[in-house]
Amino acid sequence: MLPEAPVSRLEARVAAANAAGRPALVPFLTAGFPTLDRFWEEMDGLDGADGGGADIIEIGVPFSDPVADGPVVEAASLRALENGVTLRWILDGLKARAGRYDAELVLMGYYNPFLQYGLENLAADAAAAGVAGFIVPDLPLEEDAEMRALLAARGIDLIALVGPNTTEERMAEYAAVASGYVYVVSVLGITGVREGLPPEVPQTLARARRAFRLPLALGFGIREPKQLEGFPDRPDAVVFGSALLRHIDAGNSAESFLAAWKRE
Repeated sequence: MLPEAPVSRLEARVAAANAAGRPALVPFLTAGFPTLDRFWEEMDGLDGADGGGADIIEIGVPFSDPVADGPVVEAASLRALENGVTLRWILDGLKARAGRYDAELVLMGYYNPFLQYGLENLAADAAAAGVAGFIVPDLPLEEDAEMRALLAARGIDLIALVGPNTTEERMAEYAAVASGYVYVVSVLGITGVREGLPPEVPQTLARARRAFRLPLALGFGIREPKQLEGFPDRPDAVVFGSALLRHIDAGNSAESFLAAWKRE
């Protein structure tokens, strides 16, 4: 019998949160937002059980044409670019803080900056910076083999995204190569704060549960625990983006945003 593939750091972190009786908490912060210094302060505030309690922190890589992002994330990305944020700035900053964070780190961004950086250099520098995973919304499965292989050689996951329009057959294709966790998009469309989650979310989660052996992280429109009330199968992790960025932009701390989820 062939040995099972080792569990990734991301998968293990979600499993640990679930074993404690809660979903893994996955805040999203745009790098360099709202200012260069404040970004690192908010990273510190989110990290660890004694702080915000984040299990995984998704760091948004600013890009000038964020096609999957709503107005809040897009505005944060443009402000970060105006602040001078680059992919190298992010990786250099993380390298300088290597070993500082208890939470696992994921870079979420569009393919162009990663390709321009050089995929081999990206994999090496990301590993040195302590990055555990990447999410690339505009990189289709048919074109991701090179990036996936280079990251995997460094122990870094390339995370699959699926949504309401992803068939079970397509999910099975992702499942054959996916690792870390699966980002389940709650809606068709762009990121953003929503009053309620669409009624088809439980069905999307159920399809993904059948297709993947990996933990499922639900994102797009998540802001508070009551949104998940009544779900027959709750996600293994929850991702907060626009609501958190809006909270920070109003002068509040990222740590205070997660307080409701820590009590959940």
